[in-house]
Parts: sequence; C-alpha cells; structure tokens
Amino acid sequence: MQLNQRCAWTGSDPLYVAYHDEEWGVPVHDDQRLFEMLVLEGAQAGLSWLTILRKREGYRRAFHGFDIEQVAAYSRADMERLLTDHGIVRNRLKIEAAVRNARGVLAIREEFGSLDSFLWDYVDHRPRQNAWKSLVEIPARTELSDRMSKDLQKRGFNFAGSTICYAFMQAVGLVNDHTVDCFRYAPVAHLARR
Repeated sequence: MQLNQRCAWTGSDPLYVAYHDEEWGVPVHDDQRLFEMLVLEGAQAGLSWLTILRKREGYRRAFHGFDIEQVAAYSRADMERLLTDHGIVRNRLKIEAAVRNARGVLAIREEFGSLDSFLWDYVDHRPRQNAWKSLVEIPARTELSDRMSKDLQKRGFNFAGSTICYAFMQAVGLVNDHTVDCFRYAPVAHLARR
C-alpha cells in the first residue's frame, strides 16, 4: 500500500482531500452535526459532493449553523429568503425539505431522546465495518439504508431516499466504507472499537 493512498473517489481537490482525510467515515454523535449532514446529503441530490462542500460554509451561515430549533421554526418568508442566497443550492424543494426535516428531527428527539440515538440504533450503536477492495464493490444503497429511508419518510422527511441515506451513513461513520487499501481505513475502524 502506498503511503497515504486514498479511496479512489477522492481526487485531488484540496477541499475533497481534507474532507476524506479528516471527516468522512468518522463516527458523529452530535445532533446538530448529524442534521447538517442530512441536509447537505439531500442538497447533493443530482449534484457533485464537491459542489456541496464548496457551499458548506454558505449553508452554515444561511441555516443558522444548522440549529435544529431555528430551522424548524423557519417561515415561508425565511424559505423565500433562502431562494435568493447564492451561498447555497437555490432549489425550493431542497430548502423546504431542510425545514421539514428539522421539524422531523424535533419529533424524533421527542420520541427517542436524540437524533443520535435514533440513527445509531440502525447499527446497534456500533459502526459497521466493511472491507471493500475497490470502489466498484461499494453499494449505492443497502437493506439498512432502505429501512432508514422508509422510516424517515414515514416521519415526513424529504430528500431521504435510500441512496441519500447510504451516503449519509458513510459520511457520519455509521458504516466504514473506506477501501481497505486507503490509509484511513484502519484508523476509522479503530474508532469503532472505542
């Protein structure tokens, strides 16, 4: 294995490389950060992840740092304001979904105590460790992401299809999908054993 060999999808853009090396696959247990990643994964639908990474600071500013209560309280006027914000993807359905999903997170918190508890229950509160040898082996969705998607959609979430849910699971460390030749595979797997 080459020193610092990365997953094949990473490319050479410094923002993408930093995201891969520092964030992707690291277990997240903070509700606000989990909500941020749900919104961003939904915003990515039909676009490249690099586009979303480049707009992430714009999203953080526009959505009050992904404060769940604040986003859940957004009015129609707030959503119209967001449609004029060049720092985010200006798609009415995606903006409305972010607000609707914030309200769904509040309902999940009421029922399960936290978004963290609800989401991590899908993997029995322990990240799934995969052992993919190449990018072509990694699925776009799984039975687990199908179940998460169905449960979220039942709770009124939008832009939460199975493919989006699986990308979210990879991003927040519910699954370790670094390929085994990636220098991040073992460190991320080690985090699961803590």
